[in-house]
Amino acid sequence: MSRIRTIIVDDEPLARRAIKHLLARDSEIHVVARCRNGVEAVKQISTMKPDLVFLDVQMPGMSGFEVMQAVGVENMPLTVFVTAYDTYALKAFDMQALDYLLKPFEDSRFEQTLRRAKKALSRYNAGSSAKRFDALLERHQSTIVPHDTSRIVISSNGKVVFLKTEGVDWISAADYYVQIHSQKKTFLHRQTMNDLEKQLDPEKFVRVHRSAIVNVDRVKELRPTPNGDHIVTLNDGTELKVSRRRRHRLRGLL
Repeated sequence: MSRIRTIIVDDEPLARRAIKHLLARDSEIHVVARCRNGVEAVKQISTMKPDLVFLDVQMPGMSGFEVMQAVGVENMPLTVFVTAYDTYALKAFDMQALDYLLKPFEDSRFEQTLRRAKKALSRYNAGSSAKRFDALLERHQSTIVPHDTSRIVISSNGKVVFLKTEGVDWISAADYYVQIHSQKKTFLHRQTMNDLEKQLDPEKFVRVHRSAIVNVDRVKELRPTPNGDHIVTLNDGTELKVSRRRRHRLRGLL
């Protein structure tokens, strides 16, 4: 990862020097500006587009919160509020701050905050790369293999994998992703269950629950439970609950 471009904002020279000194210990950090007040901060944040900012709350003329409002919360870099007052913590986190450093703080507490910032930026960068990759993948799916029910085009570890649907055992929901279970392997794929269901052959795949789709060729048995529900068992031993409104559809295919 490239060096983390960082801005320090504090009206106290001693505080600015102290934070600069702590950041200088870390070779991954590059301090691109030190601001004495909110007006300078707004200008530098808007111009420099840093990754991280250490922002004092109480400053003459413009507070740290007013800086965020002037820049726009959605346009702010990862923000750590630094203040001698603990009364602003709730508001700071309401404005999506990463952390809230209460002066005076120990070096270990500062290092903890820096570790959190690095992890957050790493996740953000990974997510941005994934989004760009998914956009290319979506374009590929829509232009190269439209309406192809014989395979699923997925991204896996930075590669494009063409997975034949005949080898898929079942599919489960995982937030904004799906987990595709195929021959003892599991692929995490960024697509909703609803969208993926539309791509599959409805004569071979059935949604048994809002969070599960099964390949009917993998179904070993369908049995009722004492409470009136049904459970489907696959050849690999996987057991899945079948919702009542989807039971007849599964029975029809079987």
